[in-house]
Amino acid sequence: MAPRVLIADDQSDVLEALRLILKPEGYQMEMATSPAGVLAAIERREFDVVLIDLNYTRDTTSGREGLDLLTQIQSIDGTLPVVVMTAWGSVEVAVEAMRRGARDFIQKPWENSRVIAIVRNQIALSRALRTGQRLEAENKMLRSGLNDGPGASGDTPQMIADSPAMQPVLRLIRDVGPSDANILITGEPGTGKELVAQALHAVSGRSGKRLVTVNAGGLPEGIFESELFGHVRGAFTDAKQDRIGRFEMADGGSLFLDEIANITPSQQTRLLRVLQTGEMERVGSSRTIRVDARVLSATNADLHEEVSAGRFRADLLFRLNAIEIHLPPLRDRRDDIPILASHFVGSYAHRYRKKLSGFDSAALQSMMDHAWPGNIRELAHAVERAVLLAQGEQIAVADLGLRQGKKSELRLEDMSLEQVEDALIRKALARYGGNVSQAAKALGLSRSALYRRLDRHRPE
Repeated sequence: MAPRVLIADDQSDVLEALRLILKPEGYQMEMATSPAGVLAAIERREFDVVLIDLNYTRDTTSGREGLDLLTQIQSIDGTLPVVVMTAWGSVEVAVEAMRRGARDFIQKPWENSRVIAIVRNQIALSRALRTGQRLEAENKMLRSGLNDGPGASGDTPQMIADSPAMQPVLRLIRDVGPSDANILITGEPGTGKELVAQALHAVSGRSGKRLVTVNAGGLPEGIFESELFGHVRGAFTDAKQDRIGRFEMADGGSLFLDEIANITPSQQTRLLRVLQTGEMERVGSSRTIRVDARVLSATNADLHEEVSAGRFRADLLFRLNAIEIHLPPLRDRRDDIPILASHFVGSYAHRYRKKLSGFDSAALQSMMDHAWPGNIRELAHAVERAVLLAQGEQIAVADLGLRQGKKSELRLEDMSLEQVEDALIRKALARYGGNVSQAAKALGLSRSALYRRLDRHRPE
């Protein structure tokens, strides 16, 4: 089912502009012109994300109506992502909205690409969270016992992991999660590094504050500082308003920097300073700001090798990995394949409104025998395909479409253009040990272009 987006603003031209921007994304959109209309819509149906203006009819600049509406939305559904919009560019109001639980904010006039990116990200997070909540009640057997440790809370993300290979990971999360130590999460693509970051934050003393996620390796050089540290009005051509960065958003909470190995040397230098001192300046400002954010980072590269090769700063690595948590590939935790597959069946069967009881014995064996080079992400993609194709109550081998061994690999002439592109990207990443910058160069792409293709091939 297409994601559903609720947009609220008292100006019809703003609603129409947002509708036109988001229409190509295929979303189902509903419009509201007042706080009462928003609350009525949320009571009627489920949404994946809500965009609300902060100013309506009561006043024009304080944002009070929007903040009150945000609180009311959370009292109805505390998991529903809310993105706030304001034309007045008040950093204080935006920060207050984030403190009250808003997931992000958009300043008017906005950049279309930023609006689209924010909505996409929040929909993905919303669906992942709601899937986990539904399956929690249906699949108690999938609990890992993570919540039994000190500092754990009932909001800890579900870790589906019973295999011996994953027990050291779970112990580290329990033991070091409650601390403020910076943690580096390593592992092959698709092993679940972001889920580990969520679990670390949830069992920490910072769980009452935000976990802010940013794909650090995908930030172009020109916007890296602005995205992480914020900027002031007039700092550069398009800086029409003050904007806080991700470090400030995560103040008191945690900041998850994904793909950390792919940041450039100059970006490494800028990041090191704030990690060393806890101080930073917004782009275009000389005023120093102190921030207190625990940094969780992730990479599929070997940072020690990157340091030896001169591509990554040793002092930055020391700041990032007070503790390192390495996630094993799925081929080394095969005992988890049946319960992970069951988890994904429940998720996708609900999404696509299919009634399925699970896998037949041959399908289960084929999953156990498969190498899973794409790890859990590949397993999720295979199960989603199987759910869509399954004709009976159980998923069969043919539904999964797994190709065992080199002899059964698709020939180039039998592939679609999308399959060829996916195969070339996988081979390039494998050849360069997961280093996106090197893989992009080999493929003749910019790093941001490769990330867009990776997002297109990644299952929801």
